[in-house]
Amino acid sequence: MSMDMTTVGDPGLLDTLQHEVAVFARRAEQTRLGGVGQVRNSMDRAAYLLLNRLDKEGPMGVKALAASMGIDSSTVTRQVAPLVDTGLVKRTSHPEDGRAVVLQLSPRGLSRLEEVRSSRRQLMAELTQDWEPGERETFCALLTRFNDALSARMAVPGMPGTENSPAS
Repeated sequence: MSMDMTTVGDPGLLDTLQHEVAVFARRAEQTRLGGVGQVRNSMDRAAYLLLNRLDKEGPMGVKALAASMGIDSSTVTRQVAPLVDTGLVKRTSHPEDGRAVVLQLSPRGLSRLEEVRSSRRQLMAELTQDWEPGERETFCALLTRFNDALSARMAVPGMPGTENSPAS
């Protein structure tokens, strides 16, 4: 499925969009959008996303967690190991199948996640302090739509740039 980008929109605008996304990605990685204060830069992206997913969706197995994040099981296994080692995630037996392992956010993990969320919320407030509330809502809606489009693209087998990434 190839598109003629000249018919999709203004090439200059698309050049600006791709450049700004690249700059955003670099700055987000440099700062990890870690928030402010002592919590800043104290949790890497993979850990934050895993803890956040377990908090929102509850305990689940490695395969289910990997599927919900759009990454492979080996990546989840590798990323969750240090979270278990530091007590942020607990491994427990599946209630119906004792052979299966379930990952669960520990109370310490929830507390840590809340600290990071609070710090990141404060950073977002500072970065957008001179924005109107409607501008924040619009930016949020458009960024969500953009991320959803990226996720959908990554779900198409054989599409260039669809390699599973630990950054998901």
